[in-house]
Amino acid sequence: MSFLDHLEELRWHLFRAFISVFVFSVIAFVYKDVVFDYIILAPSSPDFFTNQLLCQWADFFDIKTLCINQKILSFQNTSMAGQFTTHIWVSFVLGIILAFPYVFWEIWSFVKPALRTNELKYSRGILFFTSSLFIIGVTFAYYIILPLSIDFLGTYQVSQRVENIINISSYISTFSSIILAGGMIFELPILIYFLSKIGLVTSDFLKKYRKHSIIINLVIAAVITPPDVVSQILVAFPMIFLYEIGIIIAKRLEKARRKEALK
Repeated sequence: MSFLDHLEELRWHLFRAFISVFVFSVIAFVYKDVVFDYIILAPSSPDFFTNQLLCQWADFFDIKTLCINQKILSFQNTSMAGQFTTHIWVSFVLGIILAFPYVFWEIWSFVKPALRTNELKYSRGILFFTSSLFIIGVTFAYYIILPLSIDFLGTYQVSQRVENIINISSYISTFSSIILAGGMIFELPILIYFLSKIGLVTSDFLKKYRKHSIIINLVIAAVITPPDVVSQILVAFPMIFLYEIGIIIAKRLEKARRKEALK
């Protein structure tokens, strides 16, 4: 295929990926009551699963600080078109999340023909693992990071005279960034896999900079979570664990590469 033919092929893959995001966004837009009441605003409610579980642990271990989000937050809109634009943005974000497996499949379908037979052999299950890690990351962010962030940021006060009445756009911005960051962070093993495949990183390189990676993970955790130690540890630990999985993946690829060279 010529360069222009490749561009045309890529255009159709991207077009189909966009259509899938659009379809899921429209579905999310139509069911706004379910989306906002039972998904978006749910983590700020005392009835949310994580909040109830932590309160039960707080009673069992007699640690009152574990019980979070028991005060119902007030939200407000200060812009004429604020709620409508928020509705559109939330629908778009949910469209990306729901369509992610198909979007990745379209991208993979474009890249796959360029791979050699042995490369395809070691790429089996890439769609499953990529989609699964993304979904796990989003779920982890939704049920762990988000409730902790809402409790800290939504109830923090510099003075009793300053009441927290959260702007809905601010809440949605926090929600979107945490959820998407969670999904992307859990793609770390896949990123290491591709970097190892093209020879940019090795298992020895990853081991050498393991301590540096821990510091970087802690910094990233501090950026996407509220400034309390518990939240940062809860986020940093899975990232460190995923980094170690990446080292194992890199070692297996190197072992497979050596076997291929001996044939």
